[in-house]
Amino acid sequence: MHIENFRSFCLSLPATSESFPFYDDVLVFKVGSKIFALTNLSSDELSVNLKCDPNYALELREEYSCIIPGFHMNKKHWNSVKPNQCLNRELFYDLVRHSYDLVVKKTN
Repeated sequence: MHIENFRSFCLSLPATSESFPFYDDVLVFKVGSKIFALTNLSSDELSVNLKCDPNYALELREEYSCIIPGFHMNKKHWNSVKPNQCLNRELFYDLVRHSYDLVVKKTN
Protein backbone atom coordinates (compact mmCIF):
# COMPACT_ATOMS: atom_id res chain seq x y z
CA MET A 1 0.00 0.00 0.00
CA HIS A 2 1.41 3.35 -1.02
CA ILE A 3 0.52 6.54 0.86
CA GLU A 4 -1.08 8.02 -2.28
CA ASN A 5 -3.48 5.07 -2.58
CA PHE A 6 -4.47 5.50 1.06
CA ARG A 7 -4.88 9.26 0.60
CA SER A 8 -7.02 8.83 -2.54
CA PHE A 9 -9.25 6.32 -0.81
CA CYS A 10 -9.80 8.59 2.20
CA LEU A 11 -10.59 11.58 -0.01
CA SER A 12 -13.10 9.50 -1.97
CA LEU A 13 -15.29 9.22 1.14
CA PRO A 14 -18.05 11.87 1.29
CA ALA A 15 -17.28 15.19 3.04
CA THR A 16 -13.68 14.17 3.82
CA SER A 17 -11.00 16.80 4.19
CA GLU A 18 -7.27 16.55 4.79
CA SER A 19 -5.08 18.83 6.87
CA PHE A 20 -1.94 19.10 8.98
CA PRO A 21 -3.29 20.40 12.32
CA PHE A 22 -0.54 18.93 14.52
CA TYR A 23 2.78 18.82 12.67
CA ASP A 24 3.92 19.35 9.09
CA ASP A 25 4.41 15.61 8.64
CA VAL A 26 1.20 14.29 10.27
CA LEU A 27 -1.53 14.01 7.66
CA VAL A 28 -5.03 14.01 9.16
CA PHE A 29 -8.31 13.04 7.50
CA LYS A 30 -11.57 14.36 8.93
CA VAL A 31 -15.23 14.10 8.20
CA GLY A 32 -16.76 17.35 9.37
CA SER A 33 -14.53 18.40 12.24
CA LYS A 34 -13.80 14.88 13.53
CA ILE A 35 -10.69 12.83 12.79
CA PHE A 36 -11.10 9.33 11.38
CA ALA A 37 -7.53 8.65 10.17
CA LEU A 38 -4.03 10.03 10.56
CA THR A 39 -0.55 9.05 9.48
CA ASN A 40 2.99 10.28 9.89
CA LEU A 41 4.49 11.04 6.49
CA SER A 42 8.04 10.89 7.87
CA SER A 43 7.81 7.21 8.80
CA ASP A 44 9.70 4.69 6.71
CA GLU A 45 6.68 2.39 6.74
CA LEU A 46 3.03 3.33 6.32
CA SER A 47 1.29 3.28 9.69
CA VAL A 48 -2.21 4.67 10.10
CA ASN A 49 -4.23 5.41 13.22
CA LEU A 50 -7.89 4.46 12.75
CA LYS A 51 -10.87 4.75 15.05
CA CYS A 52 -12.44 1.39 15.90
CA ASP A 53 -15.28 -0.11 17.89
CA PRO A 54 -13.64 -1.19 21.19
CA ASN A 55 -14.65 -4.87 20.97
CA TYR A 56 -13.71 -5.11 17.31
CA ALA A 57 -10.38 -3.41 18.09
CA LEU A 58 -9.52 -6.17 20.55
CA GLU A 59 -10.46 -8.88 18.05
CA LEU A 60 -8.31 -7.30 15.34
CA ARG A 61 -5.30 -6.95 17.66
CA GLU A 62 -5.55 -10.63 18.59
CA GLU A 63 -5.79 -11.77 14.97
CA TYR A 64 -3.32 -9.43 13.22
CA SER A 65 0.17 -8.66 14.46
CA CYS A 66 0.24 -5.46 12.39
CA ILE A 67 -2.67 -3.96 14.37
CA ILE A 68 -1.77 -2.57 17.78
CA PRO A 69 -3.31 -0.08 20.23
CA GLY A 70 -3.32 3.42 18.74
CA PHE A 71 -0.03 5.28 19.07
CA HIS A 72 -0.59 8.54 21.01
CA MET A 73 -4.36 7.89 20.96
CA ASN A 74 -7.06 6.54 23.26
CA LYS A 75 -6.12 2.86 23.09
CA LYS A 76 -9.68 1.73 23.69
CA HIS A 77 -11.01 3.45 20.56
CA TRP A 78 -8.00 3.66 18.22
CA ASN A 79 -5.71 1.19 16.47
CA SER A 80 -2.41 1.75 14.74
CA VAL A 81 -2.39 -0.29 11.55
CA LYS A 82 0.61 -1.18 9.38
CA PRO A 83 -1.19 -2.43 6.28
CA ASN A 84 1.92 -3.51 4.37
CA GLN A 85 2.85 -6.02 7.08
CA CYS A 86 -0.14 -8.32 7.19
CA LEU A 87 -3.32 -6.94 5.63
CA ASN A 88 -4.72 -7.15 2.15
CA ARG A 89 -5.99 -3.96 0.54
CA GLU A 90 -9.66 -4.89 0.92
CA LEU A 91 -9.44 -5.42 4.68
CA PHE A 92 -7.40 -2.25 5.15
CA TYR A 93 -9.96 -0.20 3.23
CA ASP A 94 -12.74 -1.85 5.26
CA LEU A 95 -11.01 -0.66 8.44
CA VAL A 96 -10.68 2.87 7.07
CA ARG A 97 -14.37 2.82 6.15
CA HIS A 98 -15.26 1.45 9.59
CA SER A 99 -13.39 4.36 11.19
CA TYR A 100 -15.11 6.84 8.88
CA ASP A 101 -18.55 5.34 9.59
CA LEU A 102 -18.03 5.53 13.38
CA VAL A 103 -17.21 9.22 13.12
CA VAL A 104 -20.13 9.95 10.78
CA LYS A 105 -22.50 8.09 13.10
CA LYS A 106 -21.31 10.13 16.08
CA THR A 107 -21.66 13.48 14.27
CA ASN A 108 -25.27 12.80 13.18
